[in-house]
Amino acid sequence: MGEQNLKEKAAKGIFWGGVSNGISQVLGLAFGIFLARLLTPADYGMVGMLSIFTLIAGALQESGFVAALANKKVVRHEDYNAVFWFSLSMGAVLYAVLFFCAPLIARYFGIPELTPLARYVFLCFLLSSLGTAHSAFLFRNLMVKQKAMITAFTQLGAGVIGVTMAYCGMSYWSVATQAVANVLLAMLGNWYFSPWRPTFSFDFSPLREMFRFSCKLLVTNVFNHLNNNLFSFVLGSYYSPSDVGHYNQANKWNTMGHSFVSGMIQGVAQPVLANVRDEKERQRRVFRKMLRFTAFVSFPLMLGLSLVAQELIVITLTVKWLRSAVLLQTLCIGGAFAPIAVLYSNLLVSRGKSDVYMWNFVALGVSQVVAMFSLYPYGIATMVRVYVGINILWLFVWQYFVWREIGLSLWDSLKDILPFLCIAAGVMWLTRYVSDFVFSLYGRLALKILMAAALYILVMKCSGAVTYKESVRYLLKRK
Repeated sequence: MGEQNLKEKAAKGIFWGGVSNGISQVLGLAFGIFLARLLTPADYGMVGMLSIFTLIAGALQESGFVAALANKKVVRHEDYNAVFWFSLSMGAVLYAVLFFCAPLIARYFGIPELTPLARYVFLCFLLSSLGTAHSAFLFRNLMVKQKAMITAFTQLGAGVIGVTMAYCGMSYWSVATQAVANVLLAMLGNWYFSPWRPTFSFDFSPLREMFRFSCKLLVTNVFNHLNNNLFSFVLGSYYSPSDVGHYNQANKWNTMGHSFVSGMIQGVAQPVLANVRDEKERQRRVFRKMLRFTAFVSFPLMLGLSLVAQELIVITLTVKWLRSAVLLQTLCIGGAFAPIAVLYSNLLVSRGKSDVYMWNFVALGVSQVVAMFSLYPYGIATMVRVYVGINILWLFVWQYFVWREIGLSLWDSLKDILPFLCIAAGVMWLTRYVSDFVFSLYGRLALKILMAAALYILVMKCSGAVTYKESVRYLLKRK
């Protein structure tokens, strides 16, 4: 693939990834506001306690085969077919196991109502298993526009269902049903847009070749989910469902923010980087360009979200969620660096280093587990600060392995990242200082958003930032 063709394909993928994630975040935010106003923190906490089980089971049924199919040079029908039947079989077995384990989970948390709720929520990964191969087809073929349409359809449908049930007084069942509907509609969308269809031939031999690669991604995904959802598990053990709900609400807003950037990058990074893996110098140039774009978008977005956290939460969700806003301010600092870690990890996977990718996440997950269980007596705020600190410092570990693979030095990475970090941090500090003199909650929120956005764009324009110019040029071209 030529340089210009690859650049255009990557730009188009990032554009539609941005559209997809933008739609997802806007709809998720809108329906999330309605639900949070109708429900209590304890309602969210009930479902949040089960998230770690659902996500780990989902990782096991997917087993890293989506990425494995994306990285194969030639993919046949038999490869997709083997993944489909394996994923469906694994999903059914895991659901049966967790169905009978539901009473044990409820007993661990000391909440009997979790038994029927768990059996219902665990339908998520069973339904998801029906669309694994189709999702892999869309991902491998960079069908990002189609995935954007699936996202819009899924978020809208699931959101309407969740809000309607909450309005009818169905408490935590509305949150659970929204999650199940989200997975069901996404699976149906994958089937609709993917031309591939399974056949009744049960040949699992293609999995052997892919499993050498995918098994490491499987372990990685398990530890990644453990890392991202550890708080809900630990808080469910030592704190109340309300505490779990406050953390989950804060983490939901943080995730909506950084996943907007990560989603734009992730949809194209691995396929594009894999396409040029045989040309190390070219791959380094492509990677650095992606790194600058990620920093350009991520730092102002996430530090800006931290800046407006209190006003945003109180205005949209009411004052009952104020404790979430304090946690959100800290989480967003870590969220600003999360898309960079995603990009680093995609580079390693594109070069076939799934073992390095795996052990990095295993070590990070173990570090987080030890830290959280050691710090729970000191309160949630302390745990969140340490959690964020560990994730930021771990970027230096990712950087070391990227340097080994493509020769990208720490100094070059810092030159790509630090200008955007410093400008965004400076803009947010100045905005916060000025806005402190505004006493109206709505006025302060409006001032913070408008001033921060205007200052950041002004500094980018005056400094002649190439990434800013290219982004504006591409958007104008799209129009």
